[in-house]
Amino acid sequence: MNLLLLKPEQVSQQVAIVSGRQLENLLAVQRAQVGDSVRIGLINGLMGQAIIKSLSAEQATLEINLDTPPPPVTPLCLILALPRPKMLRRTLQSVAAMGVKEIYLVNSRRVEKSFWQSPFLQPQAIEEQLMLGLEQARDTLMPTLHMRKRFKPFVEDELGEIIKGSQALLAHPVTDAPCPIHCESAVTLAIGPEGGFIPYEVELLSSVGFKAVHIGPRILRVEVAVPALISRLFPA
Repeated sequence: MNLLLLKPEQVSQQVAIVSGRQLENLLAVQRAQVGDSVRIGLINGLMGQAIIKSLSAEQATLEINLDTPPPPVTPLCLILALPRPKMLRRTLQSVAAMGVKEIYLVNSRRVEKSFWQSPFLQPQAIEEQLMLGLEQARDTLMPTLHMRKRFKPFVEDELGEIIKGSQALLAHPVTDAPCPIHCESAVTLAIGPEGGFIPYEVELLSSVGFKAVHIGPRILRVEVAVPALISRLFPA
């Protein structure tokens, strides 16, 4: 944890109360003591430093000072076919750490129906993974995550408006066009499930303005492909 990320309800008059996972990290990993300084941030707010005023097995009390803005936002909207639940957790952490702030989890023919019943899709579980990514990267701006269980209506009714003002790219292994590098404008990136989008879905995405691109001949797992593509488009 490179940043102790606080929720607004933890803070009152420049004092923060820390418990649970964050307290465990202070005690077991950072081996913090009273008087130590730790890096902190407020969700959707500033970052700064805090002095530990008291510390016990139940909670820590911090005197906080927030004066530093978070790093710049990565200008990318990610359209991601819902991956396997365990892979989803790692992927959300990576996406949050890389500065992406708009995420759509969508259905696809190759997405198993059972994935949508996963407890990992509960709001609290999603928030936890996004916070882990932000803490890793020293960022405070929480991504917005949308879920769309019907692929065709989403593409036909919403996606055209979402991609306005951006370069719409579809990560697809069966194409001759390489993925662009070091983009200087906003990008909307669609990434399919393991095995990729089926031909009908590729055609539908193409019909609203997506261009199919590849990053080489290898077929990568979603959790590997996502950071590989993002770092190619917008170097960290």
